[in-house]
Amino acid sequence: MVILRTENLCKTYGKNENAVQAVKNVNISIEKGEFVAIVGSSGSGKSTLMHMLGGVDRPTSGKVFVEDQDIYALNDDKLAIFRRRQVGLIYQFYNLIPVLNVEENITLPCELDHRTVEKEALDEMVKSMGLEAVRTHLPNELSGGQQQRVAIGRALITKPAILLADEPTGNLDTKNGNEIMELLKASNRKNKQTVIMITHNLDLAKQADRIIHIEDGMIRDGNDARMDENVAGMEESAAGTDENVTETDEAKA
Repeated sequence: MVILRTENLCKTYGKNENAVQAVKNVNISIEKGEFVAIVGSSGSGKSTLMHMLGGVDRPTSGKVFVEDQDIYALNDDKLAIFRRRQVGLIYQFYNLIPVLNVEENITLPCELDHRTVEKEALDEMVKSMGLEAVRTHLPNELSGGQQQRVAIGRALITKPAILLADEPTGNLDTKNGNEIMELLKASNRKNKQTVIMITHNLDLAKQADRIIHIEDGMIRDGNDARMDENVAGMEESAAGTDENVTETDEAKA
């Protein structure tokens, strides 16, 4: 089942001779429960694309459908409600509210939507994020890895249709970055959560089910990450065979 798709999605900044096309006629579709990585270098348009997929930035032209709803056919008020309920957003720099503790930051989207979070659901989220020992701490009392865990909990607490993560490990060391990736993968596997991760790191991207490459605002391809690994393995095998042949030829000589 396709949960998200785009039709000729474009975003242009500026006008006339100052116009810059950040995203150009992007057509993608993502299945429910998929873990997709969108990979591109700085300035490729990947973050702009993510903001349009999440209802944050209206496109210049084209459409975004989430669960068959044309989200940009909604007015601003209804679009804001859609974002709160259907999209979980995770940013590189956490974006936590400094005066709210861990629990309060996690439940903030529900509070804004005038919904109560059941204590059992909150306890389970705090536990799954490994934050039980710091649940009453403020953001400035947490490590970078803990702050990103809070951000993930906040994004997941509403049980969104899609989870969008923009360079979620970009501000972390290797250990914490790996732990954050494991949390995203666990959410995808256990809860069938659809995850779309924006990154420039191909090693991280290869942990997703599928990789979509964006370059100069255009989609280059959308290969399966496992297929890429198989191809790499085949290339290594072929290289090994070539070396053996060379060694045999040298021995004969």
